[in-house]
Amino acid sequence: MMKKMSMPTSKTSLVLFLCQIISALDVPLDSKLLEELSQPPTITQQSPKDYIVDPRENIVIQCEAKGKPPPSFSWTRNGTHFDIDKDAQVTMKPNSGTLVINIMNGGKAEAYEGVYQCTARNERGAAISNNIVIRPSRSPLWTKEKLEPNHVREGDSLVLHCRPPVGLPPPIIFWMDNAFQRLPQSERVSQGLNGDLYFSNVQPEDTREDYICYARFNHTQTIQQKQPISVKVFSMDSLNDTIAANLSDTDIYGAKPVTERQPVLLTPTGSTSTKVELRGNVLLLECIAAGLPTPVIRWIKEGGELPANRTFFENFRKTLKIIDVSEADSGNYKCIARNTLGSAHHVISVTVKAAPYWITAPRNLVLSPGEDGTLICRANGNPKPSISWLANGVPIAIAPEDPSRKVDGDTIIFSHVQERSSAVYQCNASNEYGYLLSNAFVNVLAEPPRILTPANKLYQVIADSPALLDCAYFGSPKPEIEWFKGVKGSILRGNEYVFHDNGTLEIPVAQKNSAGTYTCVARNELGKIQNEVQLEIKDPTMIIKQPEYKVIQRYGQVSFECIIKHDSTLLPTVTWLKDNDELPDDDRFLVGKDNLTIMNVTDKDDGTYTCIVNTTLDSVSASAVLTVVARPNPPFDLELTGQLERSIDLSWIPGDENNSPITNFVIEYEDALHEPGVWHYQTEVPGTQTTVHLKLSPYVNYSFRVIAVNKIGRSQPSEPSEQYLTKSASPDENPANVQGIGSEPDNLVITWEPLKGFQSNGPGLQYKVSWRQKDVDDEWTSVIVANVSKYIVSGTPTFVPYEIKVQALNDLGYAPEPSEVIGHSGEDLPMVAPGNVQVHVINSTLAKVHWDPVPLKTVRGHLQGYKVYYWKVQSLSRRSRRHVEQKILTFRGNKTFGMLPGLEPYSSYKLNVRVVNGKGEGPASPDKVFRTPEGVPSSPSFLKITNPTLDSLTLEWGSPTHPNGVLTSYTLKFQPINNTHELGPLVEIRIPANESSLILKNLNYSTRYKFYFNAQTSVGSGSQITEEAVTIMDEAMASRQVDIATQGWFIGLMCAVALLILILLIVCFIRRNKGGKYPVKEKEDAHADPEIQPMKEDDGTFGEYRSLESDAEDHKPLKKGSRTPSDRTVKKEDSDDSLVDYGEGVNGQFNEDGSFIGQYSGKKEKEPAEGNESSEAPSPVNAMNSFV
Repeated sequence: MMKKMSMPTSKTSLVLFLCQIISALDVPLDSKLLEELSQPPTITQQSPKDYIVDPRENIVIQCEAKGKPPPSFSWTRNGTHFDIDKDAQVTMKPNSGTLVINIMNGGKAEAYEGVYQCTARNERGAAISNNIVIRPSRSPLWTKEKLEPNHVREGDSLVLHCRPPVGLPPPIIFWMDNAFQRLPQSERVSQGLNGDLYFSNVQPEDTREDYICYARFNHTQTIQQKQPISVKVFSMDSLNDTIAANLSDTDIYGAKPVTERQPVLLTPTGSTSTKVELRGNVLLLECIAAGLPTPVIRWIKEGGELPANRTFFENFRKTLKIIDVSEADSGNYKCIARNTLGSAHHVISVTVKAAPYWITAPRNLVLSPGEDGTLICRANGNPKPSISWLANGVPIAIAPEDPSRKVDGDTIIFSHVQERSSAVYQCNASNEYGYLLSNAFVNVLAEPPRILTPANKLYQVIADSPALLDCAYFGSPKPEIEWFKGVKGSILRGNEYVFHDNGTLEIPVAQKNSAGTYTCVARNELGKIQNEVQLEIKDPTMIIKQPEYKVIQRYGQVSFECIIKHDSTLLPTVTWLKDNDELPDDDRFLVGKDNLTIMNVTDKDDGTYTCIVNTTLDSVSASAVLTVVARPNPPFDLELTGQLERSIDLSWIPGDENNSPITNFVIEYEDALHEPGVWHYQTEVPGTQTTVHLKLSPYVNYSFRVIAVNKIGRSQPSEPSEQYLTKSASPDENPANVQGIGSEPDNLVITWEPLKGFQSNGPGLQYKVSWRQKDVDDEWTSVIVANVSKYIVSGTPTFVPYEIKVQALNDLGYAPEPSEVIGHSGEDLPMVAPGNVQVHVINSTLAKVHWDPVPLKTVRGHLQGYKVYYWKVQSLSRRSRRHVEQKILTFRGNKTFGMLPGLEPYSSYKLNVRVVNGKGEGPASPDKVFRTPEGVPSSPSFLKITNPTLDSLTLEWGSPTHPNGVLTSYTLKFQPINNTHELGPLVEIRIPANESSLILKNLNYSTRYKFYFNAQTSVGSGSQITEEAVTIMDEAMASRQVDIATQGWFIGLMCAVALLILILLIVCFIRRNKGGKYPVKEKEDAHADPEIQPMKEDDGTFGEYRSLESDAEDHKPLKKGSRTPSDRTVKKEDSDDSLVDYGEGVNGQFNEDGSFIGQYSGKKEKEPAEGNESSEAPSPVNAMNSFV
């Protein structure tokens, strides 16, 4: 049964026994119901069966019981009624059966020893307690005895007996000295389970006079002390001295020194023994052996294994302890004592017996009149216990008969019970090792239905989750439960509902439409009752943006988002956890409305972060992992092994990779001999490798360090390794980058890249520099220089090739023979200029120049190319000189031609050519003159249009900035443009080159024209310049234009139209009132022309037929009968067919009869005005003339 109601503390004990009900009729844990129902007595608290009391304090024998009506209590002592009223020392607590025996006021505890039993009784039965045996605690004194000193030979065994007085309960034994210090114990000396002190072998240090056995009686908190025991150990030497004074020499020599002995068991004695233990107790087996050396004890179980997890060894393995023993632990246990001389063993046969224990204890039975039921009492034990029944504390055989009751061994069967069948039955299971007593009542009730769930209880459930609506009920007989939805709803049935036996209605998947009022009805033969509950369905809480996996570098900032969506009536709380625990108490953790931010991230912040959102109805969570990465920690423990002259092995231990795998290790070295403090790159290895074989150079004092690298960066360098100095040797290599280049015409400068310190391989580094002229049969000239990087050879011919080599040497010898390189002595300026310079003009801006190459011998250096110097002398069109700007083009290598781009047309140029080497330029060739032909001119410098009249415009222009030849003429083209940007016919006029202005006549008035103007030479036309201009309006025509809206005929026409519309609307209203329908609104939506809008007297709308647009507008009364707004425009949103879309905007023209004659055109962008010009034609006539 599902229980949801809480119980006050005062009802707890009654609830306990109601929890044991096993019948079809369950009693809910409802406090009000429990107070009203009749219940037989139930013992809820009692003293233990074996009750040892302190004789110095009052004796309290507990007996508490509950029932309805409250039970009365009585006691028996030693099987007979105990009349407490006749004993002044005994009282019973009010509303309780607990006895208080007053010992502290003169009573004696011994006088109240005995067996007590409590009975609790009311009108429905009697319950009895266990037999409670009362015994006062005893702590007797030690009996006086005369203890003789113990004289023991070294190596012998010894047992000091304690023999404590018999107490109740038995005392705890321990051994101490006069200073109240516990005597040390070991494998050799230990205390047995009986309290005796065992010595496997005594030693001289065991001699003392204060071996004291103490007995502690915990119940009375007293300690009794035995008289001290004296032990004196004699060594063999002292024993021989004593014997020598009394015996002959022969006898003295017969005394043996301390000898080793094989083990002998001190306890238990013999080879076998037996032990009986009860099920559930602790089994303690002991073996203590004498011997020298001290024996070691080992335990085995014959034919089986010692039970795992329940076996323990104590007292230096002399005691075997098995907890919670069962029948399976019966068997033979062997202890084996062994030393170097042999072994001894003892077998203990263990039998596990069992006091009675429950298999099925009888449980309270609540029945309705006419029902059947059973009480079952099943127990086990060794030997098997006997079962006996009592009714209300009386053996059932002599109890009043009940026709509904039948006893069948361990079962009582009840058939067709009646209310008088209520009673308390006791089951007693006993054997020789104890007994069990259990009370179980049979309570027959006849009760009308009751619904215990509060009325109109509100249940709130998350959508798509189960809804459980309680209907806790009680009745006898058991009521039937039905559920309805709504006040007048039908009974609920079907697979969409689950009906629980306890009355609860379950909706497995509650939807929004599941909300509402539900009615529970309970009925039995004694009555009917109903109750209503309310169900609300809430939207589920969701995390719509969950925290995501983050990788962040140490000391960075990271943020986790947790954005939620929830039912508006629920108040969510958001909690953040780290590794399923609270966030650290640290100011770096900032919890926002929908995020968690961690500042200055450290390694400790690594972990899983969980966002938990709780409401009163649901809970959701989402987690993300934060991985804190950083540069790796530096490697450590660098070790050098395998030292050879030219190689060594380096190994190391990687540091922490800090969550980012190490990709590689970089090995660096320091040469403390040549460059102390400077670290050089040596090599690198993959991140999975922690050793490397390094090649070494001679004469270097090496130290190594290792740097770990991951994706985040490089670690700090490791601590340097130990130093390793390699032996000296002759150089392995020669200088690199050997060159021979002269700095002057008569020298040769030989340079090289000197060897680094570790490349010298030894002390005394020098260089042997050798040279000889190439292709000449000369001997090598050599010189040895110090550790420098340059040597100058003087007195050489100008620019001749030399063979050069540089060899390294030190105090131990020369490097291998070096390779030869070719160098040249110094260069000089070229001697001659290029000849036969020719120019071929390709067009007005491009020319090609040719020349003959100079002889290579005259170059006197490395030929780098030729330079062409050219400049414009004058422009042939203007005959004017200006500042000469010289231009230079360089052509690399041994080229003999080049192109000259970017020339100006119709101009005179000069040029010359020079050869170039590494030293500089040679002499220039004679100047060569050439001319470029004419080209097309640039656009005129300006075009102005002035003096506009009705039919003429004046044009003025400037000549081209770059005529590029002789101008022959100008070309003028123009054409009209109407207001739709359409172009009229193009007119072209030729103008002599010497003209600079022109008056155009016979143009249309008030018309825009576009002009195109360019210049020509004999080659062709240049680029054009464009302008636009407008002729002015005819004043007479302008004066005739009037606003149509002010004409009388137009006003009259509009009034007539308005009158017709008003009549039409009246007719519509009449038809509508008669049931007809006229779609005025649809007509207005289809054609919302402002001229036909229905009008209201004050705002231009008419009743309910006005358009939505008219509601939104602030209409004003029309002036002078015009329908045009005051700004003389008609807005497009007012009419899709407005006058603006015809002709030239608001000033569209009408004939005298009001007809429109302008050409229809769509909406367009308005042209930008220029000066006083207009972008609109003033009349439809002009609009037509613009295309003539």
